[in-house]
Amino acid sequence: MPDIVSREVRSRMMSGIRGKDTKPEVVLRKALHRRGFRYKLHDRNLPGRPDLVLPARHAVVLVNGCFWHAHEGCPYFKLPATRPEFWRDKLMANRERDRRNLSLLQDAGWRVAVVWECATRKDFDSTVDQLEGWLRGTSQRVDVAWLQAQG
Repeated sequence: MPDIVSREVRSRMMSGIRGKDTKPEVVLRKALHRRGFRYKLHDRNLPGRPDLVLPARHAVVLVNGCFWHAHEGCPYFKLPATRPEFWRDKLMANRERDRRNLSLLQDAGWRVAVVWECATRKDFDSTVDQLEGWLRGTSQRVDVAWLQAQG
């Protein structure tokens, strides 16, 4: 299926998509702030520059977009029909980088939460509740996704 816009226009559109301060990230951090959590944003000294860093809890929160991080089985992720080889390579490289950064963070002793965009869209209050419970607890890792509630 051919794209409805030129390659140049599509490139300009895609380059305008931000990697930080995305809507899911902003609404999640505002909700956590209202619940009393304080954090740093995008710490350059940590692998992958996590979206939220809570030093007092030795925890980081990564807010992943379902498309850009190729969230398997998610209704918000679909491999584009235009230039599928390019997109498959790009998105799989994103996944591999995510795995590497997650491993580096955990090896450095950080607790890691991965919150998927779908969780912030479908059941926001439960997502924040689950994340709050994890932050107040001691477990090392949590993934928060809408799919988990469905399965």
